[in-house]
Amino acid sequence: MEKQEFSAQAQSPDRDAEQAAERSFRREIYDWVECFVTPFVFVIFIFIFVCRTNLVDGTSMLPTLEDGDRMLVSNLLFTPEQGDIIIFRKASFKEEPLVKRVIAVAGQTVDIDPVAGTVSVDDVVLEEDYISEPTSLMYDVTFPVTVPEGCVFVMGDNRNDSADSRYGPIGMVDTRYIIGKVYAVITPFSRFGGLE
Repeated sequence: MEKQEFSAQAQSPDRDAEQAAERSFRREIYDWVECFVTPFVFVIFIFIFVCRTNLVDGTSMLPTLEDGDRMLVSNLLFTPEQGDIIIFRKASFKEEPLVKRVIAVAGQTVDIDPVAGTVSVDDVVLEEDYISEPTSLMYDVTFPVTVPEGCVFVMGDNRNDSADSRYGPIGMVDTRYIIGKVYAVITPFSRFGGLE
């Protein structure tokens, strides 16, 4: 009887050590899973509620954005302002989102002089160091034009190769269809950086 008790006591520390090792292994697995899952869930949350990425399709925003650039876009606490680069939908033109620069907001009047190559907002000629060349291309919109409430007037930076608010099927952009503001180029890495 004494031998059996002694044997049981002798095995007890080994069993405790095995259980402790198993608990330690489980805790380590849990810590690893937590290390990977938490950032993944955080990134998913960010991309659902805070920002997203979009791909530039075309050359209408040269030289600011190039075809194939992947942009970081957000609509969190965003109200469009003159100079913002935005992504929006205009089903009357095409299904895919478009990227353009906001030239004027509600209540402002836009005028274009194709001979001088200038764009004016409220009779002030814009200083546009971001465009590829002076604006000479005109479409079917008659100028001057005042932006209605709840809309913005947009143009591509590649002024003479851009369908934008000068073109009837796009026209004024309803702010309800703005996906968000473009904040940065994230790929290719050679072009990585924020946009003004």
